[in-house]
Amino acid sequence: MQGILYEEPTIWLFLLVTVVMGGWAAWMAGRAVAITWRPPVQLVFYTLILGLVIRFIHFALFEATLLTLHYYIVDTLVLFAFAVAGWRYNRARQMTTQYRWLYERTGPFSWRARESS
Repeated sequence: MQGILYEEPTIWLFLLVTVVMGGWAAWMAGRAVAITWRPPVQLVFYTLILGLVIRFIHFALFEATLLTLHYYIVDTLVLFAFAVAGWRYNRARQMTTQYRWLYERTGPFSWRARESS
């Protein structure tokens, strides 16, 4: 897997920086977009910027390469997955709490219209 997903000597650095730190920041960006009722298209812009930040952290702390398209794309795709999950989770929560007479939750990321009685 080294060389495909990460360039550090161990996977733990990739998991710490990209998945834990970057994933948390991306989840919070998805949450912020959902709470303000903005479309999920804005997540693309935010995760592109966050991908640059994560690449810089890899570069500054662990001597990774700063300007590599391959690892930037990998980091950004991981972050985008977290951002979309955060957006969807919070949107499902919003729809089922603010419009509880119209929608019911069917899972952590989904909802459906209530059946009329």
